[in-house]
Amino acid sequence: MTPDESLDQHIRALEESGETVLVRRYAGVGPARAVAKEAAVLAKVKGYQPAELVGEIRQGDRHVILLNDPSAAVPAGKVALSTMLPLTDRDFLVIAGAEVSIKGVDDAIRRIQGQVVAFELQVRG
Repeated sequence: MTPDESLDQHIRALEESGETVLVRRYAGVGPARAVAKEAAVLAKVKGYQPAELVGEIRQGDRHVILLNDPSAAVPAGKVALSTMLPLTDRDFLVIAGAEVSIKGVDDAIRRIQGQVVAFELQVRG
């Protein structure tokens, strides 16, 4: 499977059963911080199964498959996800209006021929 074929497959699946989340990055720290960048991205959000609650994964954490589509439309006032890469644990997601923190980013599982089709994230909050 080529990266483009995999991306098309991911887009179809996420358009059918996913949702749009916001990837948020702040400038500054504490109460004076402000949103510096925000990207609207297709994603699939799900909880972890009890057997998956090992290591740093806690009850209430969620698993997110975040699409990395370089040709995705960018809504007004937002930026392309590519301008925010690499994602770190200092970034946040907004899922259904609630902000959650990113605890882990895996860009290897859904990498095809060196191209990251989607990220797998562990989020908390």
